[in-house]
Amino acid sequence: MMKMILRGGRVIDPSQNLDGVMDVLIEDGRIAELCAHAQEDGAEVIDASGLCVLPGLVDIHCHLRDPGFEYKEDIATGTQSAAAGGFTSICCMPNTSPVNDCAAVTRYILERAATVGSGVHVYPIGAISKGLKGGELAEIGTMKEAGIVAISDDGKPVVNSNLMRLALIYADHFDVPVVSHSEDPDLVDGGVMNEGYMSTLLGLRGTTRAAEEVMIARDILVAETYGKRIHLCHVSTKGGVQLIREAKARGVRVTAETAPHYIGATDAWVEGYDTNTRVNPPLRTEEDRLAVIAGLVDGTLDCIATDHAPHHADEKNVEYPLAASGMVGFETAFAVCYTELVEKGYMDLPRLVSLMTCKPARILNLPAGTLAPGARADIVMVDPARSWTVDAAKLHSRSKNTPFDGRTYTGRVKRTLCAGRTIYEEA
Repeated sequence: MMKMILRGGRVIDPSQNLDGVMDVLIEDGRIAELCAHAQEDGAEVIDASGLCVLPGLVDIHCHLRDPGFEYKEDIATGTQSAAAGGFTSICCMPNTSPVNDCAAVTRYILERAATVGSGVHVYPIGAISKGLKGGELAEIGTMKEAGIVAISDDGKPVVNSNLMRLALIYADHFDVPVVSHSEDPDLVDGGVMNEGYMSTLLGLRGTTRAAEEVMIARDILVAETYGKRIHLCHVSTKGGVQLIREAKARGVRVTAETAPHYIGATDAWVEGYDTNTRVNPPLRTEEDRLAVIAGLVDGTLDCIATDHAPHHADEKNVEYPLAASGMVGFETAFAVCYTELVEKGYMDLPRLVSLMTCKPARILNLPAGTLAPGARADIVMVDPARSWTVDAAKLHSRSKNTPFDGRTYTGRVKRTLCAGRTIYEEA
């Protein structure tokens, strides 16, 4: 029997309302006991004093680009980056080539993750529509049998409201959530950043916030009418947060996420035309950023997801309107959120941990986000006092497109374990 003890760390597990200094005993890849002092009995002992011992982080929205876009990222490099960011369970979106709209692609992703992955648990999300074209439903039932945990056309919105209605009904039958990229492409109208003062100042075409809010309202109304559940991706506007807040008050079965870059950055960062700031939906105003934080604090927004979206340097080293949209996010997520939310007093650390572990796990019904005895020993050890500067060149992702490059944050991942095995340790 393989045994390991994480000795004397601050163990925080919101799934058990647990926060205190104790030992974590791991046996054969699972949590055996949380106690004041575990007996060694030949176990490997890791000193966790001064560190926080947390359930492995859970990301229910990322892009691994494999199959088809391996020059941006593949499952090997993507899971290495996830591990370095403290993530032990990640859900990858279907906008690959070919699109994950059938069981064969789902199985490929799972087999590749088992073969070349770092040990991080990879959960595929299948497409809502065939080829992400928004015309007809994908093979939801066979994809569920193959291993998907949700359906989404993320990267593209489902414009056809009747198709969204059918998706909600069929997904409910197969007990998989619908994850919606809420955006009206006609209202985007070629915009490349948030429409407002900064877009005018920089001479860039802006995207109205209504493009996001109109589709959030549509998604909520369709879900409400049919009594189905829906999960909304990357909420970024004050109006979107309020629509969700009101829907929850009415009892609509809606959950929602935001991303670290909507917590820690604004459209002011676009000044200088750094194409790493180009993301969809775009970075918003300071008022929106504060509204997103308020939504996390009062429970309107249920979790934080990275929307990790790697792009090759050649796709970013162009004029701003021509740049690919997206940024990598695994390795900066915890530090950005800890610095902006905990250090600045909006919430305590256990609340942040819940937003990045047990809450996202519950939304997609994943076996993750807890240190309960018997659970997989998926664990991240972080130094909450450690200040560090992001160096994009040292990221483990194949792509380096981050606007956080050169910025200093607090909170550093020291070690990540999956099923009791160390898959990342800070050099």
